[in-house]
Amino acid sequence: MVNICLICDFFYPCLGGVEMHIFQLGLCLIERGHKVIIITHKYQGRSGVRYMTNGLKVYYCPFIPAIQTVVLFTYVGTLPIFRQILLREEIHVVHSHAATSYLGGELLLHAKSMGFKTVFTDHSLFAFNDAASFHVNKILKYILCEIDHSISVSHVSKENLSMRASLDPRNISVIPNAVDCSRFTPNPSKRYPLNTINIVVICRMTFRKGVDLLVDVLQVICKQHPEIYFIIGGDGPKKKILEETIQRYNLQNQTELLGSVPGHQVKDVLNRGHIFLNTSLTEAFCIAIVEAASCGLCVVSTNVGGISEVLPKNMVLYADPTPEDICHKITQAIPIAKNFQVYQQHELVKKMYSWEQVAERTEKVYYNILQTQNQTILKRFKDCYSNGQIYGLYLMILLIFDLIFLMILDFLQPHKGIQKPGIFNQIYKNQKEKFGDHLFKADQQN
Repeated sequence: MVNICLICDFFYPCLGGVEMHIFQLGLCLIERGHKVIIITHKYQGRSGVRYMTNGLKVYYCPFIPAIQTVVLFTYVGTLPIFRQILLREEIHVVHSHAATSYLGGELLLHAKSMGFKTVFTDHSLFAFNDAASFHVNKILKYILCEIDHSISVSHVSKENLSMRASLDPRNISVIPNAVDCSRFTPNPSKRYPLNTINIVVICRMTFRKGVDLLVDVLQVICKQHPEIYFIIGGDGPKKKILEETIQRYNLQNQTELLGSVPGHQVKDVLNRGHIFLNTSLTEAFCIAIVEAASCGLCVVSTNVGGISEVLPKNMVLYADPTPEDICHKITQAIPIAKNFQVYQQHELVKKMYSWEQVAERTEKVYYNILQTQNQTILKRFKDCYSNGQIYGLYLMILLIFDLIFLMILDFLQPHKGIQKPGIFNQIYKNQKEKFGDHLFKADQQN
């Protein structure tokens, strides 16, 4: 049995690809006999320690996010509470998710100083030619210079991560995301409005998700095909542009804006459609198109990033990220969608993806790194200095400060004095009825 800590800024009650990946991975690892805890920052109305499905333990730490649910990088500000949790839970492996989660990055650095094994999973692609990506990549290179192993969700993501963080590709495993196909089942009887071809779009309303492309496609397709009806779910800064376009071109009778769609309602929205449209400009792995395919929709998607690795060509129509080609592919998809074999496609997707396989492959990564020896202090200093003479020296000073702070904490609160928690998982499994609804899902209110 391995004691595992999953950490990320992004977790429930926020819902998204990274959040669901962490939740599902944690559940499957528990089913495989491991101990799993999750660390994140506090959310409105949710702080302290919470238990979720099957006794999954979540620490909502008292850190306030600065922007878009991300905590500022403080380096040592989180050390006392992180040390307390890791020692209390007797953790063996610390597994951080997402490059923009600075909470996870800090714990990876502290975990190495405390002698724990570390793993990082990258969920997104980043560029090299803009200021935001430059700073993210610079910090990521420092955080991952001592990592035991990294995971990418696609081969394109692996190549991107290797270049951004200067990692050896042999030390990066490709483990794709998955979908719980038992939750995303087809039901053509739910399609409405009737006598139309319904195109479903569910995404964050951001530039990266191609909302500007969607705006251009919306005008052309609605004009060319009066039988088309768009069902659009999602929220974000680009939603205003979509609303203005619908108003300007009088598309109210052919469009429906749902706003933010709770996770437990996504399947119902997908089942209303014939075609699922994804206009993303960059994706490491697009879970949305797998969910749509599992619900039996004909998928039209931009061919960017790692999307071409997700579904075979007979399940999706790939388009260049231009309004003209997307409109062309939608026109091709309309006759296909009218006679689409929804249940056969669901069975195919069900065989392709499962969280059990993801957990099994991740478990092998844990076992492999647990057999390796930890880096010496001298090697850690060399890794820091490899980031450059000035920046490297600054990182060495931070490492020294981290080690000194740990020594002070060890003196003030020795490891032996930290009380260990009860084994809740075993009590929970034997007496589930005493703890309420044990069929709780992460996309429902708790």
